[in-house]
Amino acid sequence: MDHQLSISRRLSILVLLILSGELIFFLPFVFARVFRPTLLEVYQISNLDLGSYFSVYGLVAMASYVLGGPLADKFSSRNLISLALVSTALGGFVLALFPYKELLIWVYGYWGFTTIFLFWAALIKSTRVWGGDSFQGKAFGFLEGGRGATAALVATGALLLFSDASSVAGDSSNSITRIESYKKIMLLSSGLIVVCALLVRFIIPADKQIEKRAREILDFRKLLTLSKLPEIWLLAIIIVCAYSGYKITDIFSLFANEILNYDEYEAAGFGTLTLWMRPVFAVFAGFFADRFSIGKVLNCLFVLMLLGSLLMLIEPQSSFFYFSILSLVLTVSGVYGVRAIYFAMIQESNIPINATGAAVGVVSFLGFTPDVFISPITGFLLDNNPGFEGFRLVFLLLSTLSILGGIASFILFKRTSASISG
Repeated sequence: MDHQLSISRRLSILVLLILSGELIFFLPFVFARVFRPTLLEVYQISNLDLGSYFSVYGLVAMASYVLGGPLADKFSSRNLISLALVSTALGGFVLALFPYKELLIWVYGYWGFTTIFLFWAALIKSTRVWGGDSFQGKAFGFLEGGRGATAALVATGALLLFSDASSVAGDSSNSITRIESYKKIMLLSSGLIVVCALLVRFIIPADKQIEKRAREILDFRKLLTLSKLPEIWLLAIIIVCAYSGYKITDIFSLFANEILNYDEYEAAGFGTLTLWMRPVFAVFAGFFADRFSIGKVLNCLFVLMLLGSLLMLIEPQSSFFYFSILSLVLTVSGVYGVRAIYFAMIQESNIPINATGAAVGVVSFLGFTPDVFISPITGFLLDNNPGFEGFRLVFLLLSTLSILGGIASFILFKRTSASISG
């Protein structure tokens, strides 16, 4: 984007990138994170069933990452983003009008295409261009932090709407009430996404010059060239570990319900509270990344992620309630912090700006494979190990991923540091 744009215009662009970057994923993911116990009961599905729907999404997304990467280098980001938003909202309208279990697998597969093929690389490329040479950490920190704030605000509003609808019916366990509340929230969320698409189309400028240069030099052979770079593989490992951790935070509302003995409404509120932590840790991570280097901050954040997940292995007792909360805070601080800045490493890895979409496609194809396997694994562990034991196994998995991600982060930091000093 043109850095000669006014400050107010640049801020408007950043705000729209933030809104579109979170609203588009609210339908497939945030609903399950905040209203997981309710979702399981309304559709009469298990944790493993829900995990299988996420796997369908992930399988479609894997192909979409590779194909959508070069697409973002060839076409205007605003057109791709606005089209993706409208297409995703259509899936929400379908589920709102026809809330049937049989449709879930098809809609999740459809969302895997609309949110990734048309959208993901275009969003990351636009953010990198917005940040320029000096503010990569802040750009991605603001993006992730803003997305977190958007998710928290929308989830809080949805939670209040859900509570209001349930109280009107007088019976929060009534399945008809749950379906009606769900439909209302889904319709409103889908409508917000359409409004965001219109704003993107008319406010974000077309990146015509970048598009023109990309068309002259980029082809799909660039994907093969990029896939041979060690930095790409190391970054992919970092994203696998961090994104797996992010997916595991989906169970926190269920943890509050089953282990901390919260009721469904309180558990949803607990899940919403963790979402409010996301913007805080993301923005801090972005500022520290620009101040101390992205690689150093990534290393520290993986340490926090490991420490928190190890503490979560201790079964909470009534006298250790605040200890459990501290463990959760440490875990999400690491997870949300790493998630905020890992794509900023593309700049430190010296990937050309006109190959950003292709690089994002390759890295995402490898890095977001947890969409395929992590939810079925956690669902299997929880369904087959009742009580705290299932959660303990999940947090043990998170500890292992923290170690692996920390090692990859350290190696990548050493490589990029040697490249800069050389």
